[in-house]
Amino acid sequence: MSDKNQQLQELIENNNELENYFRNTIIPQLFVDGELKLQKFTPPAMKQFSLSDSDVGRHIDDIKDNFRFPTILENIQQVIKSNEILEKEIQTTDLRWYQMNIIPYVKIKENKTDGVIITFVEITMRIKDLKEMEKLIADHEILLDTISHDIKNPLANLVMAIDLFKGVSPHDQKEFNSLLKIVDSALTKMHKLIKELTEVRKDDFKYKTEDELLNFEHILEDVRLTLSDNINAANATIASEINISEITFSRRKLRTIIYNLINNAIKFKSAARKPKIIVTTSRENDFVVISVKDNGMGIDEAKFEDIFSKYYRVENAIEGSGIGLYLVKEIVSNAGGKVLVKSKLDEGTEFQVYLKTV
Repeated sequence: MSDKNQQLQELIENNNELENYFRNTIIPQLFVDGELKLQKFTPPAMKQFSLSDSDVGRHIDDIKDNFRFPTILENIQQVIKSNEILEKEIQTTDLRWYQMNIIPYVKIKENKTDGVIITFVEITMRIKDLKEMEKLIADHEILLDTISHDIKNPLANLVMAIDLFKGVSPHDQKEFNSLLKIVDSALTKMHKLIKELTEVRKDDFKYKTEDELLNFEHILEDVRLTLSDNINAANATIASEINISEITFSRRKLRTIIYNLINNAIKFKSAARKPKIIVTTSRENDFVVISVKDNGMGIDEAKFEDIFSKYYRVENAIEGSGIGLYLVKEIVSNAGGKVLVKSKLDEGTEFQVYLKTV
């Protein structure tokens, strides 16, 4: 085979691989070549950004308005020039948030950047959750300040009265009644304040979690992006076999479940091998079963109940508060499901989360 034919064959194979990758991915992705022309895009990108087959070959500057993000052209040029990955959270003009990654497309033989691959993972709900959490934290700080300030005076009066009670003669009825009135007043004020604060919290508490139809792959990809630093540091791989894609559940709660299980699988890896995590979904009777299986250090069977206790921590663990698995079990149990664990020491662990479908 001549060099020219060999190069043509390699080009066809590379193009086929890229074509298959773009056709099967679940997230919006674009391939922009070195001349800043759009060469390929995934079906989700076509839907998300209103692209059509006629846009292939067009300069990105001509269609940048489709992406509703004004600096996308400058970001692409920056990556081509620097040959470094650009990761950033962006907000489009329709007020949606995305985790955008622009990855240089490098020709290995020439060691030259000849375009970029751009991925978009929508994180609007994650950003909303974070803002709600920030508000919740601020509300709690205000609540604590209010309690410490407003309860201080009646509590001080109560302490003083109790202290004076110690020196009062049981026969001095007038003094006894006077101090009793102070105690009664202090307790009444504290009771009223606590009741008011409780009612305010009930009225102001807007952080509700509503069930919605979710795409599990999107939740998994969101968690993968969030934990990318941990995954890279541990040299871990995450594989998935998604047989059930659509799950009706609270987005925030499902993300919490997956985040904690994968984070634990990375955190409690075996020192003898690279972490490998397999995430699967399946159906069993009236349940969707989510399995997170690892090849980590494993768990002693005698500890299967303890690991779900609040603040439980594995011996010699230096990370975490020990509340992750407790949260997972609480969320699942409150939703009418269950969490099972299978594990062998020094072989690995599998958590199976059963979520009711009806």
